[in-house]
Amino acid sequence: MYIHQVAAYVPTQVITNEHFTRLNGLSHDWIIERTGIRERRKAAPGENTNTMATEVTRRVLAAVPAIAADSIDLIVGATYTPHDTIYTLAHAVQRELGVADIPVVSISSACSSLLNAVEIVEGYFAMNKATRALVIVSEHNTAYNNEEDTVAGHLWGDGAAALLISKERLADSDLRIVDLRTGGAAHVGKADTAVTLKPVEKGIVMPHGRDVFTHACQYMARVTSEVLERNKLEVNDVTYLIPHQANLRITKNVVQALGLPPERAISNIQDLGNTGCAGAAIALADYHPRLQPGERIIITVFGGGYSYGAMLLER
Repeated sequence: MYIHQVAAYVPTQVITNEHFTRLNGLSHDWIIERTGIRERRKAAPGENTNTMATEVTRRVLAAVPAIAADSIDLIVGATYTPHDTIYTLAHAVQRELGVADIPVVSISSACSSLLNAVEIVEGYFAMNKATRALVIVSEHNTAYNNEEDTVAGHLWGDGAAALLISKERLADSDLRIVDLRTGGAAHVGKADTAVTLKPVEKGIVMPHGRDVFTHACQYMARVTSEVLERNKLEVNDVTYLIPHQANLRITKNVVQALGLPPERAISNIQDLGNTGCAGAAIALADYHPRLQPGERIIITVFGGGYSYGAMLLER
């Protein structure tokens, strides 16, 4: 499997830390120290998970004019902040493309959904049910967020990304998906209560942030090491690590546990906040054009609930 193109979309409205200082007294320095976040993006009125998904779909296809929309034969969408639980973001993308009679799937495994979506593509390709797929990850966190929550209200940002994945290499710049491993960890810690989003109650809450932090660090480092070991690679063979963009302290902890030079970790949380399952894909979109032949990237993720995964890519 090959990632042929990646595109990202983030809303234009910037919400700085000062907004939360005025709202609930959290200082800019305190937020930086605890999370690494300086600002985040907020969807405009009229924007939502589906509109961001369709916009990023336009962008990824515009980047490859030689590929016709009607050649897409699988769409997999991922989000935990749906605009509509029935007319999902994957349906919205299909309608945008105008392609009939193809598999259209939407999933949610919290912030790890990106890799689960790619794994679904892997299954369709293996069964010869598809050859060219779109994976769309889109999060409208601010639609659900309670900004007055001093525990987690300042964490969230909005954004989307799209991956065009093919069964065969289409260009020298394609990223080969060398390995992919995911797993669920709902049996450990406070997975059932650590992060929840119950729309009929009060939106996204995170009463057990320490539990999330601990398990995220452990699982992201562990699954990354497992993928490297399975492919007979050392940490020094990794050019870049793209972790789930949840907290800069988590990134630093994972990097330290792996023994990876800190400058090899890619982070966008400073500017975008936690954009859920879209965060790592947005980072990949930023770095994809500058990757050189032979370079390797590992994306590692962790989601509330709990779930985790790692994917090894090679240019």
